[in-house]
Amino acid sequence: MQAFYADHFVLPLPAGHRFPMAKYARLRERLARELPHVELREAQPASDGELALVHTPAYIEAVRSGTLAPAAQREIGFPWSPAMAERARRSVGATVQACRRALGGAGLAANLAGGTHHAYADKGSGFCVFNDAAVAARLMQAEHARANRARGMLRVAIVDLDVHQGNGTAKIFAHDDSVFTLSLHGAKNFPFRKESSDLDVELPDGCGDAEYLESLERALEEMERRFEPGLVIYLAGADPHEGDRLGRLKLSFDGMEARDRRVMDWAWVRRLPLAFVMAGGYGTDMEATVQVQMNTYRTALEYQGRWHPMSTPTLTAATVGDATRWHNAAP
Repeated sequence: MQAFYADHFVLPLPAGHRFPMAKYARLRERLARELPHVELREAQPASDGELALVHTPAYIEAVRSGTLAPAAQREIGFPWSPAMAERARRSVGATVQACRRALGGAGLAANLAGGTHHAYADKGSGFCVFNDAAVAARLMQAEHARANRARGMLRVAIVDLDVHQGNGTAKIFAHDDSVFTLSLHGAKNFPFRKESSDLDVELPDGCGDAEYLESLERALEEMERRFEPGLVIYLAGADPHEGDRLGRLKLSFDGMEARDRRVMDWAWVRRLPLAFVMAGGYGTDMEATVQVQMNTYRTALEYQGRWHPMSTPTLTAATVGDATRWHNAAP
């Protein structure tokens, strides 16, 4: 299974900044060491033309040239720098490459970052510069149309299970019936003024495994009644985990893995290519956030093996033991 990264573009954030930039490199290091069946590839940057499928030319130019107004930088949460602009492009590029890989016959592929769902067409917000899932969805539709002129529009489901509502994504696709936006999120969490997704499921503070998984099951059933996708983009946010500083929900390691397994199984049963991205994760213990993400990759490898049985990985006793230790540990 291929996964695309761009963590070597590190933002020069001020001391004490709450965004855990180091988690991306830490995830890649652990994947390389513990899950060698994940083939790590450097992400290529999205072009101006690709970004313009979603974002306004003026906004793309402001990010490129460093002319974002101070207020716009504050809303994003990052000061502008060349590394900030390059990382934003490559985060989009990684999701584009993962979608191409999944649609090209792999079944599953991933972006080690991404999930920048607070970015609107004309602005960024909430640590999100460009909207990777939105650009990837529109680009995959354009490429599908060129290759399959008589087959109709590629329909894309964006399943957003970050703890924060995907407001930017919802706004971008508000009048586009070829993309279905599903968001399960904390009712009282950021953003405090939410947009309308095709299906929003608001969860109370303290929501645990059973309530969350029941809500997810109902949401997938409702989406299936209303929409038939040809591609799934899954935002596998780690921030619903009980150890997250910003999440306010109470999912355990087991509950988070059950969530991932349910989404991937839903896609597999329907033979839907799935690209997943890591989205948010702000654990009090950064290693707990990375472990949630590692468990997502372990689950994905199992489903990748269903698409390609000869590539099914064998987990070592040490790997299984490490996963079990984290499942049983308190955050």
